Amino acid sequence: MGRRSDHSRKELEQMLIVEGHKHMADVGFSRFSAREVAKRIGYSIGTLYNVMGNYDQLIIAINTRTFVLWTDYMRQALGSAGDDRIRSLVEGYFGFARANRNAWMAIYDHHLPPDIRLPEEHDALRGQLTELVVEEVAKVLPADSRAQAPRLARSLVATVHGHCMFDINGSFALMGEREPVELALARVRESLAAAQVGAQAAT
Repeated sequence: MGRRSDHSRKELEQMLIVEGHKHMADVGFSRFSAREVAKRIGYSIGTLYNVMGNYDQLIIAINTRTFVLWTDYMRQALGSAGDDRIRSLVEGYFGFARANRNAWMAIYDHHLPPDIRLPEEHDALRGQLTELVVEEVAKVLPADSRAQAPRLARSLVATVHGHCMFDINGSFALMGEREPVELALARVRESLAAAQVGAQAAT
């Protein structure tokens, strides 16, 4: 089964991440199988662990790939946003989650053991999504208040994420809420408006 000499270690790593991501998108975190990923690329499970280190490192790499794809998706949404870029951010957040439900949920279903830390390179790649939001939030704040953008952006991401999670897991449907995107957008606009008023009052 193993074809140990067919690919370099770097090539194997990329193959495992790409195929692992496809498998995650197909079956979700609860049914994900590292052995199935190895089988799909024609290698043994031993080769997978030799390349990736352990199961958690494999999932970290797969979830980071999801973040990278998510950031690209958001950039494309902003590229055709027109004047209302905040709406595009919120709609893009929901749009990616809805189109990539299993892979998106896996980000939050996977919990790292206490003795494993997220590698710096993965943390940096994942952080690009928040940086994108920070840039857009800064644009709508008064120039002398833009230092608040990172903190406000994190709060807004948390707000939108909560609404999005309720949409994805069906909680909003059970409540009878039919427009979760508009609901999240309204909360974001309220927060931005409050921040703008607060900045003006401080001047």
